[in-house]
Amino acid sequence: MAAKHILFLVGDFAEDYETMVPFQALQMVGHTVHAVCPGKQAGDKIKTAIHDFEGDQTYTEKPGHLFALNASFADVDVAQYDALMIAGGRAPEYLRLDGRVIDIVKSFAAGGKPIAAVCHGAQLLAAADVIRGRRISCYPACSPEVKLAGGDYAAIDIDGAVTDGQFVTAPAWPAHPEWLRQFLVVLGTESTL
Repeated sequence: MAAKHILFLVGDFAEDYETMVPFQALQMVGHTVHAVCPGKQAGDKIKTAIHDFEGDQTYTEKPGHLFALNASFADVDVAQYDALMIAGGRAPEYLRLDGRVIDIVKSFAAGGKPIAAVCHGAQLLAAADVIRGRRISCYPACSPEVKLAGGDYAAIDIDGAVTDGQFVTAPAWPAHPEWLRQFLVVLGTESTL
């Protein structure tokens, strides 16, 4: 297996588990993962939020950990990366307002490179207008955006994931095992773990 270089888009109040777990898991299997956030440099930290499902109409939110970025957003060159990962949480609703973020997502999509998005990460895919005709999962509250962007919303179990071509999407962090497994398949990663 050739190690891949993965760009990981995060921002303040990205979901804690949806940031920490994939960042570490992808490194564990040998990939290089660069976590970046607009306006921030390598070594800067973002605040994360823990979203939990406790029987309310939507998730609850609690303060998460500080997450240190290991690359600078200003230095991102899409040509240097094999794949894109987008964390969920509240960060995507703000990240989608950044024109360079949208251009980055469009570039990965146009290049046919693998793109993984979890939870609210689909908001970036919708804002970049790259999911027309694609089956896309996300947190159910984001499903109207997927549909308005021409995507086919995949209403799957919270611990499930769906792959449609280059896109690997899931509703929330309980899907990590399946979402990451499917992303590794799209990346061509072989693991004996």
